[in-house]
Amino acid sequence: MPLLPCAELHLHIEGTLEPDLIFALAARNGIALPYADTADLAARYAFTDLQSFLDLYYANMDVLRTEEDFADMTRAYVRRAAAAGVRHAEIMMDPQAHLARGVALETCVNGVAGALATSEAEFGVSTALIAAFLRDRPAAEALGVLQDLLAMDAPIIGIGLDSAEVGYPPSLFAEVYDHARDAGLKCIAHAGEEGPPAYVWEALDVLRVDRLDHGIRCMEDEALVERLVLDRVPLTVCPLSNVRLRAVDTLPNHPLPEMLARGLNVSVNSDDPAYFGGYVDDNFSALGKAFGLGADHLATLAGNSFRSAFLDGERRAALLAEVEAWRAAEQPGTA
Repeated sequence: MPLLPCAELHLHIEGTLEPDLIFALAARNGIALPYADTADLAARYAFTDLQSFLDLYYANMDVLRTEEDFADMTRAYVRRAAAAGVRHAEIMMDPQAHLARGVALETCVNGVAGALATSEAEFGVSTALIAAFLRDRPAAEALGVLQDLLAMDAPIIGIGLDSAEVGYPPSLFAEVYDHARDAGLKCIAHAGEEGPPAYVWEALDVLRVDRLDHGIRCMEDEALVERLVLDRVPLTVCPLSNVRLRAVDTLPNHPLPEMLARGLNVSVNSDDPAYFGGYVDDNFSALGKAFGLGADHLATLAGNSFRSAFLDGERRAALLAEVEAWRAAEQPGTA
């Protein structure tokens, strides 16, 4: 069966650190890890909520010290993404998480961006970099980091907003987003994963985002659903992540099929695949098994991912043609 071509639009590069690579980078940098072995580390990936995941996520980042470390992590993700059918990826990085532990902005940016610069030639995956800010840190700090990124002419296409959601509404970051938009950057934000529908409204009306990450709790607000459908706002949904972080009890209870049926512009993504049990192909496979999604539904989701990406018209058209070729191959005689 040919791979379903898709874009990955909700991916935190730090969340792709697999246990084997964590141990390899720790050995390279002379870091003593608090885990007996990779099995011991993997056993700790049983999360009760978003914060329990974030605690381990930030602890494991300590192995990232040099440009080479960041490049190796990034290249490992792109290689795996290509094997999953990803043809284009828009990748988030958390600069503040590295600055807070003494890693220079240039080190993390240049390491990730350097690997992304060759991603299409090496793996056939076009890529773009997004700087995501930590909403549980001061907005003034985020603004300062954004100004530093612009001053160094960092190769970013946009900004995002992530980390602990509850208690940190999007409106806190209005000035940061205004500054980014004035600089010509695209704007995305996490909203409506653990946070209420009100956070989605704020992301739309205060931050004026081009795309929403998660957004699954929009289903609790009929007026919000109608707004999202009318405006074709992209929602980057991460099913396996939602289950692992207990935002949804079980995959069969996930709202994605209903979201699709309502006409919402949803795509499938992996979020932090090393921690949540699967890359984007694993998410598609799990959804197919849980809901019996056929080729038409899967092709619609893949097409949504390319339409929601920050791509030029020619590249988007070529990738959408790949989706239609896949659909035709999966449904011979229907053309």
